[in-house]
Amino acid sequence: METQIGNIHLLSPFMNASGVYCKSKEQLIKLDNTQLVGCVVSKSCTFEPRDGNPEPIYWDDGSNLSINSSGLPNMGYKFYINKNITSQINKPYIVSVSGLTVKDNLTIIDELLKNLDISGLELNLSCPNVIGKPQIGYDFEAMDKLLYQANLLVQNRKLSDKKFNFGLKLPPYFDMSHFDIVSSIINKYEIDTITCINSLGNGLVVDPKSETVVIKPKGGFGGIGGSVVKQIALANVRRLSQLTKCDVIGCGGIKTGTDAFEHILCGAKAVQIGTQFYIEKHEVFERIYNELLDIMSEKGYKSLNDFCGKLKVIN
Repeated sequence: METQIGNIHLLSPFMNASGVYCKSKEQLIKLDNTQLVGCVVSKSCTFEPRDGNPEPIYWDDGSNLSINSSGLPNMGYKFYINKNITSQINKPYIVSVSGLTVKDNLTIIDELLKNLDISGLELNLSCPNVIGKPQIGYDFEAMDKLLYQANLLVQNRKLSDKKFNFGLKLPPYFDMSHFDIVSSIINKYEIDTITCINSLGNGLVVDPKSETVVIKPKGGFGGIGGSVVKQIALANVRRLSQLTKCDVIGCGGIKTGTDAFEHILCGAKAVQIGTQFYIEKHEVFERIYNELLDIMSEKGYKSLNDFCGKLKVIN
C-alpha cells in the first residue's frame, strides 16, 4: 500500500489529521512508533504558544458525529521544529502551520524552511475555531496573496531540497463555482498537496435532555466532523483532484476501510483520520488498513494506483 503524495513517499497511506494526539513531544513520537502510520502531522502551530479555547471544547457521540472548538492550543512553532522533536521522528514529518496573521504565517514558514529534518509543511487555511478570526480559505483574494508570498519562500528551499513538500489544508467548499475559483488560485503556484477537508464550521450540537449546547466556546458553535461529513469530503476530494495539479489527501468521515477506499477511489493519494482516531486511539490505523487491504484483495487490486481516482460515472 505504498503511495506518493507530492514529494513524499509513504509506506502506508494513513496519517493523523492535525489536531488529534499530535500536540506534545510524547504524542508525536507515539505516532511515529505506531504501526501503519505512514506520516506524522503536527498540531497546527501558531507563532506563540496558545492555550486555546475554554473547556469543554470537544464532544462526540461515540460513533458518527463530533464537534470541536479547540482554538488552536499548541506549543508554538519553535517547539515543533526543534531538534529535540525532529531528530526523534523517523517517518516523514509534516508541520501544520496556522498563524493568526499573514505576517505570522510567513515568519513561521521562513523559519520552518531552514530545518532540513522536516519533510514538508501543511499551511492550514481552514481553522473554523479561532474566535474573531475568519477562515482565509473562504477569502479568495487574501488566499491568493498569502500563497504568492508563501510560494516564494518555499521555492528557495526547493532549490536545495527537491524532496520538500508544500501542502495546504482547505475548508469544505460547497458551490461548484468555488471549486473553479480555488483551483485556479492553487494552480498558479508550486503547491504539491492539498488536504480536503477540515471540519465543517460552524455547527451546533444540542443536548435535548439538559437543553444546553455540548461545548463551551462561541456559545456552542464548532467544527463538525465524523461520518456525517464524508459525502462533503468526497465531493471536495473528487473535484479538486480533477481541477488541480496537486496530489490530494482525503480527510473527513473515515471510520472504516470502505470509507478510505471511497476517498482513494475519488482521487485521494493518502488519507488522514481525525474523529475516529480521537475515539479509537492508535489502534484505528491497523484496523482500517486491514479492512482496506481486504477490500483490495476481494476486488483484485494489487496497489492503490489500480483504483485511485477511477470513480465511475453514469453515462
